[in-house]
Amino acid sequence: MAINTIVQADHHAPPITEMLARFAVSHPSRGWSDAVDREAHRTFANWVGCAIGPSGHETMVAALAAVMELAPAGQAAVLGRRDRVDMASAALLNGISSHTFDFDDTHLKTIIHPAGPVAPALLALGEHLKVSGRELIDALVIGIEVSCRVGNAIYPDHYDRGWHITGSTGMLGSAAACARLLKLDAQRTQMAIGIAASQPTGLREQFGTMTKPFHPGGAARVGLMSALMAKHGYTASKRALEAPRGLMQVFSSKTDWSQVTDKLGDSWEIALNTYKPFACGIVIHPSIDGCVQLREQHGLTADNIKAVTIKVHSLVLELTGKQTPTNGLESKFSVYHSCAVGLIFGRAGEHEYTDAVVNSPAVLALRAKVEAIVDDRISEAAADVRVQTHDGRDLHIVIEHAIGSTQRPMSEAQLKAKFVDQSAPVLGQAKAEESWALASTLADCGDLGPLLAAATLS
Repeated sequence: MAINTIVQADHHAPPITEMLARFAVSHPSRGWSDAVDREAHRTFANWVGCAIGPSGHETMVAALAAVMELAPAGQAAVLGRRDRVDMASAALLNGISSHTFDFDDTHLKTIIHPAGPVAPALLALGEHLKVSGRELIDALVIGIEVSCRVGNAIYPDHYDRGWHITGSTGMLGSAAACARLLKLDAQRTQMAIGIAASQPTGLREQFGTMTKPFHPGGAARVGLMSALMAKHGYTASKRALEAPRGLMQVFSSKTDWSQVTDKLGDSWEIALNTYKPFACGIVIHPSIDGCVQLREQHGLTADNIKAVTIKVHSLVLELTGKQTPTNGLESKFSVYHSCAVGLIFGRAGEHEYTDAVVNSPAVLALRAKVEAIVDDRISEAAADVRVQTHDGRDLHIVIEHAIGSTQRPMSEAQLKAKFVDQSAPVLGQAKAEESWALASTLADCGDLGPLLAAATLS
């Protein structure tokens, strides 16, 4: 016998789904400041580099093999490869690739990786539609705004329940962005968002496995398919987001509607986007930053380190408390491994998260000396790092905001170096440099052809 449980809900929520749909289709091209437009280009260029770098990773090889069993039509490119697949599969694959190294952009208010679900859907659809670079950048800004505003309204309760918020809000931004690229009217865009709302993707249980990068890829594919279905008349609830049994109230006990409605079209979440200098979970970055700074300032060597103590917020150990990772994917969620490589190598790029490095004797030895202590007086964005040496030194640093944060943003030169470091081993130096130049000035391109030629293998 079924038992009905009465759950409190807001029956007077504003028409969020309709408002976001109207915003997505009606906001003017480049209807924001130069600073926002610059951040949109930084977001896109960073995403392209993050998608090219892992294009040969075993995660991508397995996902592509599954796609090829479906005999896809060659509509769209897979970055860093020769393969061409259907649009939906290209959105999936490029989304997976861009998150495989965990090196992509981060909206720190919600820990959403904004570009991952939106950019791959737009790139695939944009190639098919032969859109201009300006059109793609416009849609990217709009799509990220939709994802992040919904995320703002339900974070942190939604995330605390175990959802991976990048995938579970990203399909909404992807749907809205693709609807704009398709030039759908407000009613059909509302349907696209509604269709996507029934397809959330991503559980935090999957962190440290191949399925974590599936989340932005899956959300990208969902958004693209939802927009195409709406284009052809497929319908959904007009209140799919805000209704008592709609996505937002089902997802979270916190539904701050004002986070969606206030200054919509006047303030921009993409302006708050950040870019990772370290290829791992964002909450580890302050600890790594502290370790790298102590290493550089004091000439530390691994054999002279006696003990490492880090004090961090409880979320850090909840997300990245793997003490004995056995492979590269797991190590991205180990604050212990990350501190060890920061001290040994002075960096924590993708090269420091390979299986070989994870299991190297030097890393294993230093990792065992790292102690992590929870102190919730410390911000999620901060870390207190102490290193004691065999020669009697007691070295200490507090990181309030890590490199890559909004307070200490990566420079253009640093972003380019990160892009080239990832893409040159795949494309070669010349094509990597060309890809960066085109991606970082995309709005000046009449079409996507030159970028796609540079960012794929011939």
